[in-house]
Amino acid sequence: MWDISRRSLLGAGFGAAAVLGTAGCGALGLGGGGGGKGSGGKVGNGDHSSKDQGRLMGDGSTSDTGKQPNQPPAPVPLEPGQAPPQFVIFSWDGAGEVGNGLFPRFLDLAKEYDAGMTFFLSGIYLLPEAKKSLYRPPNNAVGASDIGYLADDNIKKTLKYIRQAWLDGHEIGTHFNGHFCGGSGSVGNWTPADWENEIAQAVSFVTKWRTHSGWDDLDPLPFDYGKELVGARTPCLLGQEKLFPTARKLGWRYDASSPGGRQVWPTKREGLWDLPLQAVPFPGYSFEVLSMDYNIMANQSKNSTKGPPENYPRWKKQATGCYLNGFRRAYESNRAPLFIGNHFEQWNGGIYMDAVEDAVKAMAGRKDVQLVSFRQFCDWLDVQDPQVLAKLRDLDVGQAPAGGWNAFLKAA
Repeated sequence: MWDISRRSLLGAGFGAAAVLGTAGCGALGLGGGGGGKGSGGKVGNGDHSSKDQGRLMGDGSTSDTGKQPNQPPAPVPLEPGQAPPQFVIFSWDGAGEVGNGLFPRFLDLAKEYDAGMTFFLSGIYLLPEAKKSLYRPPNNAVGASDIGYLADDNIKKTLKYIRQAWLDGHEIGTHFNGHFCGGSGSVGNWTPADWENEIAQAVSFVTKWRTHSGWDDLDPLPFDYGKELVGARTPCLLGQEKLFPTARKLGWRYDASSPGGRQVWPTKREGLWDLPLQAVPFPGYSFEVLSMDYNIMANQSKNSTKGPPENYPRWKKQATGCYLNGFRRAYESNRAPLFIGNHFEQWNGGIYMDAVEDAVKAMAGRKDVQLVSFRQFCDWLDVQDPQVLAKLRDLDVGQAPAGGWNAFLKAA
């Protein structure tokens, strides 16, 4: 039997079926001291001299504090015949605190279980709605957004938790800005130039939040976003093909936007690691479902975020089972990484957030399991022998290495 009970923490350091709802988030509205030594100083009228905040950048919205704290040891190549780790990457689209307390909840959970995560921040979540005319989305009206804008107090909370997330060792990626999924202005119709425009605006909203808000009494974000930003997930998992040329031009390392991926070892496309959401076994159904909370919900309550409450216990069990079935299939066979996408939302009574928490608790601490961010996973991939990675890619979904890992990889 596979025991999914909570295990003691060992650490996360380095050493063809139908899929419904594969378009990711659909058109729903989603939510409306580490570092190196620095000089401190003042930003505007706010005195930050009591804090070591590194080298302030631009208008003081961000600060280069040096090497990110709370990182795992540098990855090393697999030894001949050594089994690969079972990587699991939990990621969050939007990554804004909308006032429901989910952002700090999962920061606390990650700390308890030594898990690294990726937070794909929507740039407009740091832009006050009063300044929405500053956003010029490609092929859409000025200030338009299909996810709305956060209240000022929630922007301040988002800044707080993004700051904490980076200091805790997590990755800050981007989910771009307006989340356009339908019509002529859909991101699926954007050109490489449109993506470059959108990214530049997303970066601007992160690096100039102080100018846009006038809040000079808040601490800067403790990272250089130009260096930090190395990957993304597109709205609704659309537009990846036209994003790739721009992402490559910007020096990004990966993209996590491809829908309907299989649980196999990833490859590079146009110089970037292609890290797709994956189809995983769906308890009670004859098909598989994409490894994202929205897609599970779309199957269970037909895109409604408030289905019948009497179904919540059963649906929560199914959602947890999706994640654990995908985990078990990989862990006991080809060890392909598992990518899980989420939103800070209370859909169907919050059952999907509870399912994610249960999954983290069940996976953490198991032998060879590493809960990491996408960037940390790329760090590991980039130091491996290409022949070893090619050998791992020979394993199909659920296929264990013939003769065991030692025999399978020893001659790679």
